[in-house]
Amino acid sequence: MTLALSPAARDLLQHWLAHITALDGAAEATVEAYRRDVAGFLGFQTVYHGDSLGLAPLRGLTIRDMRAWMADERARDVSARSLARKLSAVKGFFRWWAERDGFDATAVLAARAPKFQRPLPRPLAAPAARDLLDTVEMQHQTDWVSARDLAVVTLLYGCGLRISEALGLTANALPLGEVLRIRGKGGKEREVPVLPAARAAVAHYVALCPHPLDPNTPLFRGVRGGALNPRQIQKTMEQARMQLGLPATATPHAMRHSFATHLLNAGGDLRAIQELLGHASLSTTQAYTTVDTARLLEVYQSAHPKA
Repeated sequence: MTLALSPAARDLLQHWLAHITALDGAAEATVEAYRRDVAGFLGFQTVYHGDSLGLAPLRGLTIRDMRAWMADERARDVSARSLARKLSAVKGFFRWWAERDGFDATAVLAARAPKFQRPLPRPLAAPAARDLLDTVEMQHQTDWVSARDLAVVTLLYGCGLRISEALGLTANALPLGEVLRIRGKGGKEREVPVLPAARAAVAHYVALCPHPLDPNTPLFRGVRGGALNPRQIQKTMEQARMQLGLPATATPHAMRHSFATHLLNAGGDLRAIQELLGHASLSTTQAYTTVDTARLLEVYQSAHPKA
């Protein structure tokens, strides 16, 4: 589809990608996904209208054009979730373009995304999370590798980090203090408290790591000294969960979800947990931190004046 774009459309798309990279701090993988989604949309419109569209016709896209694209995507078995993601990218592109050039992009921006059920990662029970940490440490015969994996998973569970955030840490963070500054999605920074157990796990790994941890170099290393690939942590957790008989949902991301859920169940404030997780909206945090009925009843009975 990209090959069917006019030079003007390709240049405009490139300008938008440069914009979100420079100002919004979008990750490389995110930028590439946006490029692919928007180029696919523009390519469809080019073929649909039977000509190499310049910018003027693209400004005049209608609701009918949007519906035709969405119908084509669904006909190619694109899921509702994936289509919603693509539509979000297209709207972001047109919103930027309309603000820059001053035209009405209502037809594009008003297109409604298909509804879909967001799958929630399942938290581990607190005892299972502790068992998983203990078992992760036993998956390698090399001491420093075991210490490394335990340090990473402890950060996921103890600080609520995404695996990309943990593996994105550099040696500049050493030695870990009581607070860690994290650069999350969209380049947004937040501060998270670091539990003594997490500081101890990282310090133990650092003491055993055979590779020099110079400033501005990755904190967590692969066996050959390069940046640690997240797949290695995923494999270690797969082995550990199989040994413990835990479900396939016991992934690195589930440790972050468990962090949030266990905090909430212990009486943590939802707004504070939102800040710790680095969520832009409270609704995202609410989706991550589902509370069981027993906990809700307990809070109700203890707090409601009529209870």
